[in-house]
Amino acid sequence: MRKISKLALGTAALLITGAVALMAEGRNITVKGSDTLVILGQRWAEVFMSKNPGLTIQVTGGGSGTGIAALINGTTDICEASRPMKDAEKADAKAKRGKDVIELPVAVDGLAVYVNEANPITELTLAQIKSIYTGAVKNWKDVGGSDQKIILYSRENNSGTYVYFKEHVLENSDYYPTAQTLPGTAAVINAVAKDPRGVGYGGIAYGKGIKHLNIKKDANSPAVAPTMENVLAAKYPISRYLYWYVAGQPQGDAAKLVDWVYSKEGQEIVEKVGYYPLTETDRLNFAARASGGTMKAAAAPAKKKS
Repeated sequence: MRKISKLALGTAALLITGAVALMAEGRNITVKGSDTLVILGQRWAEVFMSKNPGLTIQVTGGGSGTGIAALINGTTDICEASRPMKDAEKADAKAKRGKDVIELPVAVDGLAVYVNEANPITELTLAQIKSIYTGAVKNWKDVGGSDQKIILYSRENNSGTYVYFKEHVLENSDYYPTAQTLPGTAAVINAVAKDPRGVGYGGIAYGKGIKHLNIKKDANSPAVAPTMENVLAAKYPISRYLYWYVAGQPQGDAAKLVDWVYSKEGQEIVEKVGYYPLTETDRLNFAARASGGTMKAAAAPAKKKS
């Protein structure tokens, strides 16, 4: 009798464990990566969880490189990145995960250049920004400002924003060694807000309390502000998509989350947070890709500097 009881208890425990596992399956989603995207990702998670009781979505930052590594190693369901994944990274993920990486642009961002509110500078050309961050220009007076040393603030090298800025603004030149690297865009903003000599860069949504500079493609071009109208019309010179990446087609709750992010409600949240929603054509095209369309690299939302 005692043996039967133990067997029954063991069977019951096994059934309960199995039931719990089934209940838990697909009810936890991890999202990791870009510090630029983390606030938007958290807001999406909050709203989507409120609509789906029992679902837990954990969103953390650490940088695009951290998120990409986590996707490759299988420790996150969704990677957030402020730069496109490289072909080598996608190949590495496929080799380790056995699945193709799917690229999902989820929002548009204009990369802003920040200065302290006390700085009289209001605009710079792309060439001037490059000269500042590569050390060719070290004093604000050389670009029309006060006679003060320029203090550089930058992101860490695992940041997608760092990589994008280096490729598209510095034209792959090295950052000047005195640039102070900080762990997130918010930290860059805080540093520039406290330093009248400082300059930094990052997502537009993080630009509260400091001054965004208007950017000129070249000396003969108009100075363009990083507004939604200018970014979406490809007038602002430093624009980019922000991405989600998944290994293989998203399934279950993850698929529902991705579909919702591409819904009109999901894209309205993009604008509320401070970024720019996808155009209607992009929204529908990328939603189709997420549900089984052929993966193609997304083109930049704005024309690159010639």
